[in-house]
Amino acid sequence: MKFGAYQFCGSDSIAQNFKHICRGIHQAAQRQVRFLVFHECALTGYPPLHTALSGIDFAYAEHCLQQIAALAKENAMYLAVGSVTRHPSGPCGNFACHNSILVFSPQGTALTPYHKRALWGWDREHFIEGENDGIYQIDHLRVGIRICFEVRFPEFFRELYKANADLCVISFCDIRKQENSWRYQLITGHLQTRAVENVMPVLSVNDSAFFQTAPTAAIDIHGEVEQCLSPTEEGLLLYEYEPQEAQFGELGRRFINDRLVK
Repeated sequence: MKFGAYQFCGSDSIAQNFKHICRGIHQAAQRQVRFLVFHECALTGYPPLHTALSGIDFAYAEHCLQQIAALAKENAMYLAVGSVTRHPSGPCGNFACHNSILVFSPQGTALTPYHKRALWGWDREHFIEGENDGIYQIDHLRVGIRICFEVRFPEFFRELYKANADLCVISFCDIRKQENSWRYQLITGHLQTRAVENVMPVLSVNDSAFFQTAPTAAIDIHGEVEQCLSPTEEGLLLYEYEPQEAQFGELGRRFINDRLVK
């Protein structure tokens, strides 16, 4: 199965972000991508980096999401799009919103969204923790979705191992106004570790604004970075998923993992 991760520079303009998303879908469709993922809060912008929470036009965001659903159907593609979403309890305010990845099927159906669970600082003051495990049946594959800060915690990825997930997709909005190569290397190391310890490929996507402190990359079960987009440049990363033959070390990790998770 062909996966895609499209990075672009997010903003406080839903209309502008939507144009980038449509461009990414068009490019991915031309390359026969089956599952395409965008960064955290790609549609609305990630508050407080891009926009004020009170300034989000949720009615317009919903209109764009309906069009994204139609594009999923038109292009026979799964789409995973980051957005702030309102909690059903009422208008957006403190503890009335989610930081979400919205998933659409090739039939244009909205699947159960994944809401970020690792909330801290500004996120914890303004978002509600998610409750579902973020595991999706994508054709013949089980795909896990995780959001940004969750990469710091092995437990969120151990869930995927226990559920026999084939691959994990991680959506970031981890950027800084000044270059921080140390943090970029650290988060890349986290991604490599999650892939290695769970014997599971990892596909990550990040906003390309300012300086990226997390990569848009594909990492295999051995921890090797197979592909990585250049930071700050808009573009599409393609990853062809094929089951990888487990070598001696991978067989050992699975053997020990199976004993640990009982």
